[in-house]
Amino acid sequence: MKAFVSESLICALALGMIFVGSLNAQTPSADTERYGPYPTNYKETITHWLNKQLIDPDSARIEWAGEPKPSDLGKGSEAVSGYLVNFTVNARNRFGSYTGKQKHSVLIRNGEVIKSMGFGY
Repeated sequence: MKAFVSESLICALALGMIFVGSLNAQTPSADTERYGPYPTNYKETITHWLNKQLIDPDSARIEWAGEPKPSDLGKGSEAVSGYLVNFTVNARNRFGSYTGKQKHSVLIRNGEVIKSMGFGY
């Protein structure tokens, strides 16, 4: 009887830990008034935006570096809030050569890219 209780208790604790772990894995809801709605279609938004930024957008190879995170960028009157997305892009330049992986970030708010970092061209 003792062994059965111990095994049941262990199973219950393990299931509880799995449940709590799955709750922690969910993206916490951010303040939508401050950051805007969570960009569920962020990959499409950024890809569409990149099509206007890159010389040869059809050649772009994008690697996503995680999910969007609520962020505040800038200070004072230049401060903006939204969801920060980090990614790398390898695309062809005007000479037809691939540039190599370039790290970039964009801030998305209300379904639009409002700020970009890492684009010097």
